[in-house]
Amino acid sequence: AMGRAMVREPAAFLMDEPLSNLDAKLRVQMRAEITSLQKQLGVTTIYVTHDQIEAMTMGDRVAVLKGGVLQQVDTPKRLYESPVNAFVAGFIGSPSMNLFEATLKGGELIFRDFAIRLQDAAFVGRPALRSYEGRKIVFGIRPEDLYDSSLESGRKYQTIPAKVTSIEELGSEHIVHLNIDAVRVDSGDPDAVEDYGLASNAVARFEPTSAIHSGSEIRLAVDDTKLHFFDPETHLAI
Repeated sequence: AMGRAMVREPAAFLMDEPLSNLDAKLRVQMRAEITSLQKQLGVTTIYVTHDQIEAMTMGDRVAVLKGGVLQQVDTPKRLYESPVNAFVAGFIGSPSMNLFEATLKGGELIFRDFAIRLQDAAFVGRPALRSYEGRKIVFGIRPEDLYDSSLESGRKYQTIPAKVTSIEELGSEHIVHLNIDAVRVDSGDPDAVEDYGLASNAVARFEPTSAIHSGSEIRLAVDDTKLHFFDPETHLAI
């Protein structure tokens, strides 16, 4: 079908989930093939997919929709680093961003039994953040910005208590499911719920050298330069 479309030399291609019926290995190969062909032909291509990995790896610009409503149009890098709302934050990235309810008070994010002090840099570029003083806020952090504190002795990260519920050992990394004493917030993306187990409310990516095991009580290191903040009512980024 792609070959027949190419020989017609169209002004644009429209592809509607062309890789959905392929197995995982072949999808990886075909992503590279389609991307290479598009660059060779130089034809504008609109590619529709439910797979955010396809969108991020193949697109120059990505439009994220929810229920037919456009949420954000941007480069893959900007979607990942600066999501406009909690839905985009939860949809882009795998595992998805951890989102929790907190109270902003005295320059700290207050959770049930721990707090994270915000650096001055957190307020730079976010003048509206100070208006949430004394109010609820949605706090977000990606799994790759949480670390096993026992491996981070040379860095000055804040740490929070957590319990390991399960570990997925992938060789190059560990996907660690954790339970922390905080209220998790639903991003509105149904696929994001699948990232969490019944006993966990957070996910982290750890180095494979981590010696933790299921049931471990650990101190979880938080990169406080990589925090995200959202309004608890509108879920828009602050």
